[in-house]
Amino acid sequence: MFEVAELGHKVTKADYNEKVPTLRTQLLTAQQQLSTLNFSVIILISGVDGGGKGEVINLLNEWLDPRFMRTNAYDSSSDEEKERPKFWRFWRTMPAKGTIGIYVGSWYSDPIAQRVHKDTKEADLQLQLTQIKQLEQELADDGTLIIKCWLHLKKDQQKKRLKLL
Repeated sequence: MFEVAELGHKVTKADYNEKVPTLRTQLLTAQQQLSTLNFSVIILISGVDGGGKGEVINLLNEWLDPRFMRTNAYDSSSDEEKERPKFWRFWRTMPAKGTIGIYVGSWYSDPIAQRVHKDTKEADLQLQLTQIKQLEQELADDGTLIIKCWLHLKKDQQKKRLKLL
């Protein structure tokens, strides 16, 4: 079920620039084929600060056909969202069949932040993860492909990137 990208793989700038046109075409072709199929795609983009989330999202928005995709960015829950069911804010923006939904600040954001800042008990974290698993299973059962991307940097690289921002 899960596939992991090869870690440590490096591409030179020249190789990247050479492969971009082909990759762009393949991605756009896949999106056009998706528009005729009976399932949707959700792409979750998460990662450390300075990890390149914005760059990835900008590239996807540049490369894909905006008629068949929507980018959703979430921060802290609003007062209205706090009064609603846990995943209400995401339910409202789920992609229709044949389209792509890109999510920044997904249903993983709160559990990850709470875990990092030690603001949650282990039992509460496990409950949240169980609820997320149930949500994702319901989406998969309904014909949604979920692609999860985690962008990570070593501490020294992160520090350098954050200084540049």
